[in-house]
Amino acid sequence: MIKTTLKIDGMMCGMCEAHINDVIRKVVPDAQKVKSSHTKGESTFISQQAPDENKIIAALAETGYTVQSVNTEPYTKKFLGLF
Repeated sequence: MIKTTLKIDGMMCGMCEAHINDVIRKVVPDAQKVKSSHTKGESTFISQQAPDENKIIAALAETGYTVQSVNTEPYTKKFLGLF
């Protein structure tokens, strides 16, 4: 699993967050846990494979948002130890 963090310029409100989440889900069909924050100016999601950064950047640019950076890193689930 891969965790992707996008720094995005142009988000102003909760509707912007929802719009960006929809775009990410369309461009990355296996995206899970898609979350955006206009206050932080970032979106995060988890996918099986590293996403095509250029597709995401182009899709968000078409809707008026500017991707400033894309960071991908391995994702491991955090389990709560039950003893």
